[in-house]
Amino acid sequence: MIYWQLFLAFFIPGILGYGGGPASIPLIEHEVVENYEWMTTQEFSEVVALGNSLPGPIATKMAGYIGYAEGGILGATIALFATVAPSLILMISMMAVLLKYKEAPEVKNLTKLIRPVIAVLLGVMTIQFAQESLDGIGIISTLILIVGSYLLLEKVELHPAFVIIIALAYGAVIV
Repeated sequence: MIYWQLFLAFFIPGILGYGGGPASIPLIEHEVVENYEWMTTQEFSEVVALGNSLPGPIATKMAGYIGYAEGGILGATIALFATVAPSLILMISMMAVLLKYKEAPEVKNLTKLIRPVIAVLLGVMTIQFAQESLDGIGIISTLILIVGSYLLLEKVELHPAFVIIIALAYGAVIV
């Protein structure tokens, strides 16, 4: 049963998550945290942070990690396949249609309409993470981590992996 649940937990976000990893992260979070309760929001945010620090698509890294945690090597394989299967199916079936209508204004405008939806999904997830942080470590540590991360990423242009390591060290020492 766990393998079927893993398949569904990553196949459904793969179908609905148009726009890649950023669009599918909130959908995966819903399945993993709320639907199947394999992780807490805090644990999921740590998986997202770890996935963001490694090269490659985040959805597949998350699928591999969560699949392995829940079902071993076979679970990781099923979760990875479920993550990429919707894209494979749609790419193969829609390639001819898109090539035929690629210059149509409707096709060009489609991505412009979807971007705000992705922004809202990411915003909701960010608010949930911030609320969990406020409840867990308090307002001062949360603000230090948010402002510090912003400054290191945007002003200093430090690689996200180093920002995550600094945040982990801060959490281990201070919190």
